[in-house]
Order: sequence, then C-alpha cells, then structure tokens
Amino acid sequence: MIGAVELEVTRCRPDETGRILEIVNAAAEAYRGVIPSDRWHDPYMTGDELAAEIAAGVDFWGCRSGGNLVGIMGMQPVRDVILIRHAYVHPSRQRSGIGGVLLRRIREASDRRILVGTWAAADWAISFYERNGFRLVPRDRVAPLLRTYWTVPERQIETSVVLADPPLG
Repeated sequence: MIGAVELEVTRCRPDETGRILEIVNAAAEAYRGVIPSDRWHDPYMTGDELAAEIAAGVDFWGCRSGGNLVGIMGMQPVRDVILIRHAYVHPSRQRSGIGGVLLRRIREASDRRILVGTWAAADWAISFYERNGFRLVPRDRVAPLLRTYWTVPERQIETSVVLADPPLG
C-alpha cells in the first residue's frame, strides 16, 4: 500500500497487451529528445515487438491500483541472470512508488543476479535503480554483457549502461 491506495502486483494477462503498450509508449515519451534520435521510433514499442518479447521469454508483471494496470516490469531469465526488461509506469502515476513495488516483486521472484540495461542519457532511470541497490557496471564490462545477455544493435550498445544487483566488480 502506498498512502491510502492499495497496490497489487501480479503477472500480466494475455488480454492486457493493449494496456501494456499504452503504458510503455506513454512513459517512453521521456526518452524523446534524450536518447540518440536514430534509436527513437514512434511508437516506441509496437504490438509485434511486444509479442516478440513475450515469445522470447519476457514475463511481464503488472502493478494495479483499483484494478487498473498502472505500471509494468518484465523479467527474462537468460543463462545465469535475470534481465529486467521494459520497466514503465504510466506518467500519471510516476514518482509514487510503483516502480519500487514492481522491482521488489521481481527480486522476490529471482534467485539470480539481476541486470538491467538502460540508455546512458536516462539519468532518471539510472538514479531509480541506484536508489534501489543496483550499481553501474564498469564501462569496460558493458559491451560484453550487452552482447552476452541481450540482442541489441551495436549503436544501442554504444549508448547504453548496465546496472547489476548484486553489483559486479
């Protein structure tokens, strides 16, 4: 519970893909003009891209307030780690603790090291993860990690950071 609003975190249902896309695309507007323009596209995530992520093993968890989906966070087991994928809170509910609630649920569901990749220019995202115990991976280890655990283009590797919990040396 945050304030007087009870929050519930459960796995997202197949019939919620439309709402997941709404949240992702609304929240991703924060990246417009911040990340390299050649990495931005509109919409930020399409239905086909979401379907491909789910097919690749991303398990989406949703935070509901009054029964309404207000935030989502995906977790994807890859080799010996869990990746946090597509963590977004609807703009109308940001900075209200929802991201932290989702992150705690992901941690509870994991017995492995957790990695998250984000844009190097997304200082708000980096700060969120650092406030929640994650640490930036040393720069010389970022590209090898991104190539090992993610499937992203080289341009994205150049402009990303990775955070880990527990930290990597």
